Amino acid sequence: MKPLDCPPPLPSEITPRETYLRRREVVAGLFAAGLLAGAPGAVRAAPLKYTRNARYSVAETPNSYQDITTYNNFYEFGTGKDDPSRLASGFKPRPWSVKVSGEAEVTGTFTLEDILKPHALEERIYRLRCVEAWSMVIPWVGFPLGDLLKRFRPTSRARYVAFTTVLRPAELPGQRFPVLDWPYVEGLRIDEAMHPLTILAVGLYGEPLPNQNGAPLRLVVPWKYGFKSIKSIVEIRFSERQPPTSWNLSAPHEYGFYANVNPDVDHPRWSQARERRIGSGVFSPRVPTLPFNGYAEQVAGLYRGMDLARNF
Repeated sequence: MKPLDCPPPLPSEITPRETYLRRREVVAGLFAAGLLAGAPGAVRAAPLKYTRNARYSVAETPNSYQDITTYNNFYEFGTGKDDPSRLASGFKPRPWSVKVSGEAEVTGTFTLEDILKPHALEERIYRLRCVEAWSMVIPWVGFPLGDLLKRFRPTSRARYVAFTTVLRPAELPGQRFPVLDWPYVEGLRIDEAMHPLTILAVGLYGEPLPNQNGAPLRLVVPWKYGFKSIKSIVEIRFSERQPPTSWNLSAPHEYGFYANVNPDVDHPRWSQARERRIGSGVFSPRVPTLPFNGYAEQVAGLYRGMDLARNF
């Protein structure tokens, strides 16, 4: 990983807030820009049906579709920020299934349609912060993870929820190299997973997720660093013990299990006290990082009494 080094976007690349709220105009604009026709990893499906959740949306202007889909950390496609958008066209997110296992009364393998059918989709505008001190604001479309987990009736022994990303080296060229121990795995404490801010995202800007953003199903935990929001999920497992997580296995002194955004705990190679919004320009001043990425009022109680420097 390296600190942010990206040029400011062109004016034509920035989608105004009032435009994205008019979904049909967004779709037309994206086709005109070539983002839905022929671009690597392009979305070709119909717009999603959803309602806006104002309660869990920030008032900040979202990043442009261009920002969100071309500047990504998704090492399954490569370690460069533009690798996912360049190399994602060969990935096949349909058909899809998710295995559910572990400490729950209902387990088995479920199709994506099984997973999605009972859930009403909603749009939430969330901040997303990377451990490399850059951030975005993204209009996700999804549903609360907790609503899904309750369907599997976790037992009293289920203290954690573990997730696994798909393993397909033929379609995910980054998995051909030992950058991490594939497949990518992540986990949450079950109270974190059940928190209403935690969602499973299936789209952004009102459209299905592009491949490079974690199609067809990804986690979004907005008060944690971005690497916790695992992409292209194929397994959910309820566990009594804390599950292993990929970056913690790779570099435990740099990446903890909790990964809560904390300006007082620096990464060993850079400060986390300030951040820069993608799209603001490489010479724009960094702004102070907010504890829990600005969601402290909603989630700080989950960690009452914990040493957040030790449990990083």
